[in-house]
Amino acid sequence: MEQLRIFVPDWLEGLEILLVALLFFRILLVIQRTRAMQILMGLLVLASIYLFSQLLNLELLEYLLETVFQYGVIAALVVFQPELRTALSSLGENRWFQGSKIRPEDLLIEKIVSAVKVLAEKKIGAIVAIERQISLDEYGETGSREKIRVSSEILQTIFTPGSPLHDGAVVIAGNEIRSAGAILPLGRVRMQHRKLGTRHRAAVGLSQETDAIVIVVSEETGAVSVAREGHLQTKIETSELREILGKALLDQSSDT
Repeated sequence: MEQLRIFVPDWLEGLEILLVALLFFRILLVIQRTRAMQILMGLLVLASIYLFSQLLNLELLEYLLETVFQYGVIAALVVFQPELRTALSSLGENRWFQGSKIRPEDLLIEKIVSAVKVLAEKKIGAIVAIERQISLDEYGETGSREKIRVSSEILQTIFTPGSPLHDGAVVIAGNEIRSAGAILPLGRVRMQHRKLGTRHRAAVGLSQETDAIVIVVSEETGAVSVAREGHLQTKIETSELREILGKALLDQSSDT
């Protein structure tokens, strides 16, 4: 039994073997389907030939391959330079080595905020309804049904004055635009908001019937308003809009 103990590694050796295996596995994932994978396969063939030459005592072939391997390390660093850079970058992006990672909700919020900021600066009227727990499919059916990934440019294009979808609302579900040019129900607004236009009333109306967050850009002043839970907040700054969307969308993702 004492002789067999060399084949049973202790916990530290087992950990070392596991780390080496994970490292090689990660490297293989990075270089798969690349030029480096083909080169690696070639090196494995040369290594097999080298072992074969040792077994058959082929001294000349063995000497040539030893020379190749001796200087091949430097050559490999040059040849594999792009792949090594990619591998190191990939390791840095791995969640094991990062304290925090950008969430999909953060990217969605930045795209919406960016579009709203540009539309407000240009005083282009817009209304964007963001679905939460309650589905907005019923309202989306009143417009042009779409399935487009949200981007700041797409939102700006939809609300370009003169476009056929300019006067309606955009309905966003997840990270997709599900409808454009949608007609929203007009809600009851408080006395202090009586002078507000149809977009603002529609935003309030939808927020009264659903839990959606509805953003409105005034084409007269460029002011940004947000309707939620039947209430309308006006003169929303960019930082405040980001905070409102962050709380709504990130809380929702944590609940699910």
